[in-house]
Parts: sequence; C-alpha cells; structure tokens
Amino acid sequence: MKPVKVGICGLGTVGGGTLNVLQRNAEEISRRAGRGIEVAQIATRTPKPQFQTTGIAITNDVFAVATNPEIDIVIELVGGYTVARELVLKAIENGKHVVTANKALIAVHGNEIFAKAREKGVIVAFEAAVAGGIPVIKAIREGLSANRINWVAGIINGTGNFILTEMREKGRTFEDVLAEAQALGYAEADPTFDVEGIDAAHKLTILASIAFGIPLQFDKAYTEGITQLTTADVNYAEALGYRIKHLGVARSTPAGIELRVHPTLIPADRLIANVNGVMNAVMVNGDAAGSTLFYGAGAGMEPTASSVIADLVDVVRAMTSDPENRVPHLAFQPDSLSAHPILPIEACESAYYLRIQAQDHPGVLAQVASILSERGINIESIMQKEVEEQNGQVPMILLTHRVLEQRMNDAIAALEALQGVVGPVVRIRVEHLN
Repeated sequence: MKPVKVGICGLGTVGGGTLNVLQRNAEEISRRAGRGIEVAQIATRTPKPQFQTTGIAITNDVFAVATNPEIDIVIELVGGYTVARELVLKAIENGKHVVTANKALIAVHGNEIFAKAREKGVIVAFEAAVAGGIPVIKAIREGLSANRINWVAGIINGTGNFILTEMREKGRTFEDVLAEAQALGYAEADPTFDVEGIDAAHKLTILASIAFGIPLQFDKAYTEGITQLTTADVNYAEALGYRIKHLGVARSTPAGIELRVHPTLIPADRLIANVNGVMNAVMVNGDAAGSTLFYGAGAGMEPTASSVIADLVDVVRAMTSDPENRVPHLAFQPDSLSAHPILPIEACESAYYLRIQAQDHPGVLAQVASILSERGINIESIMQKEVEEQNGQVPMILLTHRVLEQRMNDAIAALEALQGVVGPVVRIRVEHLN
C-alpha cells in the first residue's frame, strides 16, 4: 500500500518532537499502522535547522498544507484559537483527517469542528491535547467504555504542580517558585493560563465530555487559581495528613455534572497526592472498573509527540473504514449526547478546609461551631495553633464533612461577620477520592 502523506503545521517543540519520533521509529510505526507514514510537507514561520527536513517540502503558509491535494492527514501544532481553528476547518473542508494537540481549540470550538468532520466523513484526533504523553483519552473512550463513569480527577497542569511541590518540599513562596518556573521554561512569561487553572479547565472540559457523553462546555467550568495559596496552608494541610494539589474534578451527580478546577486537599496516602514536579496524573472512577490511575509526563517534546503519533496510527488504520464504524470523537454516538446540565459551583458538593484568624477569647470557638451546625455543616476535625499566637490572634483550622457549597458560602459570610474573627476566612476544598 502506498504510504500515507502527512503535513505538519508548526515546527515548535511538539512539531519537532513529532518529526524526530516519526523518523526514528519509522519502521516500528509502519509495522503497527499497516503502511508507511511519510511527512510530505511542513509549515513553519522560521527555518529550523536543528530538525532533519531534507526532501520535505517546506512552506510558511499553514493553509497551503490544508489545501495540498497530496496530503491525507494534517497535524495542527500551531496552538491558539484563531489561526488553528481556520486551519482545522479548512483541512476538514478539503477532506483531510486532522490530528491536533490543541486543548484550547478542542475545548472551545470542538463541537463545531466535530460536526464539520462528521459532515465530511473525516476524523479529528486529539489525544495529545490532554496530559501530554499519557494516553488517557483513549483509555476513557475505549478502554473504559463498559463503565458508567462516576468521576474524573486530574492533576493536569504541570506548571501548577511544580509550584505546589516546591512550596511543600522547600517551604518557598508562590511568587518565588513562579519566577523559577518561568526561568526553567515551565511557565510562560504570562502564566495566567497555568496558575489560574484555565489550561487545566480546557483539558478537564474534554475529559468530562468523553467520560459522561456531554457536549463540550468550557464556558461553564469553574476555575480558581493557586496564586493565593500560602506556605502556612500547605504546612497545615500536611499536619492534618493532606497534600494540596491544583485539581480538576468532573463528577456526575443526579442533579448535574460538576466541572471545577481549584486547589484541593487530598489525603497524603492517595497515589495521586504523591504526583510531584511537572508530572501529570488522571484518576478515573467507573462503576465496573473502580478507580484507575494514569500517570506520566503531561508535556514535553517527545511525550506529547508520542500521543500525536498514536493518533496518527489510529487515523491511518481507520481511514478506510466507514465513518459510522469509527470511534466517535466524544466517545458516545453524536446523536446520543446527554443534555445533563453543568452545575454552578454553588450547587457542587465537597468537604472543606477552613482557616480562621480568631481573637484568643473564650467563646469564639463555640460561636464558630454554632454557625456551622446551624447550616448543617459537620466538623470532622479542629486544630488550634496556640503557639502561633500573634497580636492576641490564633489560627483555627477546621475540616468539615461534605456539604453544598452554597451553605458553606453562607457560613463563611456569617463567620467573617463575627467580632472575634479577623480578616477573611481561608477556604480550600477537600476531596477524598475514594
């Protein structure tokens, strides 16, 4: 069979990695795919002499790849929303299959892109868009297809995880570690997407769609960043037997689907609580398989290339099959996606860690306890740090049982209004992941 011709758009970190691995493992890959895979064209804005491109047509116009009649599969690695969207739609329009690593594009425009791909009978594959080298999309979409998925929880942003690991292990401040992450190239000059949870929310949106069979709804995801976390809270969590992670949680409940990214206390003995540095991990809980954990490199040149090429092999195998016999983009048949609503954060349920700066007066604890019990909030444990008294104030740390966020909001407003409570109450959600 004649080789399949591929066009790579964007020769940055992932594009270069994809080219390298395709060249290095060409024989292995074609043995798996059943035919050769040849890079016939590359679109790049600037020459990249570090990559072996001899004999490959080079252009600086990505759309030339999308319209090239020679090309069977377009690999979109340009990133961002605007050009990438145009490029992918143009490639589909021209009857080409698409492989992409672009989580923002899929999370925000995926519904439109997949509808177009169905119309044209082509595949859009996006394994590399979530958790780099970890084949988690394939695992949920295919490996766990027998299950009713209960929840997915993931550490899916390496930059944020590196920052929290350094804060815990070395007692450093958020600002200090962020500056180092930027110097190491883990974080962008504008780190907003990473530290505010937007990047993780893009990936979680995709995971939730394939786990629960719902349309992509990034605009309904709740995000909260890690910029306000202090080393004090990291240490208190540790003392209580927990680790703080920037966690994405998607949970299916009878009322609707929770879709949220925020700092979270996780019991220290959970495997996922011990995922450190820039590594990623996704935990999936299904009714038949129970909990499964997928761990690995969430970014990087060759780990991400590994997922891009796995998609490429899949597309090559499926090219000749009838479109209705292929694995659906979002795991469920497009006409059977569910309209189960995404819940606002106030309607989500979790346990809570609260840190209250209280005046060291008798009776304050009793007031705190009564405010919580009036709202049906049960205290699981309480820790008072008398030794850390400052200006007659003592930190009071509470862990609560699971409760509706709205109740907790009401309780915090009442706590902050107490005379004996100084400043805002620190609140971090707790997930036990059992």
